Amino acid sequence: MTESTSTTPTTAGNGDRLTALAITCSLKPSPADSSTDLLTRQLLDALERHGVDGELVRAVDHDIRPGVEADMGDGDGWPALREKMLAADILVIGTPTWMGQHSSIAQRVLERLDAELSDTNEAGQPRTYGKVAGAVVVGNEDGAHHISAVIFQCLNDVGFTIPAGGVTYWNGEAMHATDYQDLDETPEKTASTTATLAANAAHLARRLRDAAYPAA
Repeated sequence: MTESTSTTPTTAGNGDRLTALAITCSLKPSPADSSTDLLTRQLLDALERHGVDGELVRAVDHDIRPGVEADMGDGDGWPALREKMLAADILVIGTPTWMGQHSSIAQRVLERLDAELSDTNEAGQPRTYGKVAGAVVVGNEDGAHHISAVIFQCLNDVGFTIPAGGVTYWNGEAMHATDYQDLDETPEKTASTTATLAANAAHLARRLRDAAYPAA
């Protein structure tokens, strides 16, 4: 697939660089190919051009236990991912579309984020305050707007800030079998949407890093 080169590079110095963690929620464990991973990696590439160092983690490769606590006990894979999330400036949740909904893996990740409401800083705010979040959605039927709305609400509820144009997505024709990763080139609309999300997320993350939300 052809990568987009439409994003204008910025000149962020090393001290101005940000970090992003992308958690993708494919139902397929690695190393299986994933359209969700592909579009998410394209977003991370676009973020890199704005001075953001990114890491992609496929959630299904980790034993994320069901629950709403930060740590669900021995063997739980979420605490290590949570530390990566809290260390990052930007969080990306990527999900495929199944039956018009986000994946069950994505739902589990969102449920685990509920614990952030009780982990607060000196101002009484969740530690996620000042962090930016966005979404990636792929699928072969409609549902991207509904899914992104659910993800946005969940992330905002626990303290993340959503930038303008906070999702990039691709939906194939209904009832057809073509995946995003099967396309010969990236559709222009998807490429430009990805570039916009990267630019806006990096911009907002820098502003929030330099000027934190005030205590209520």
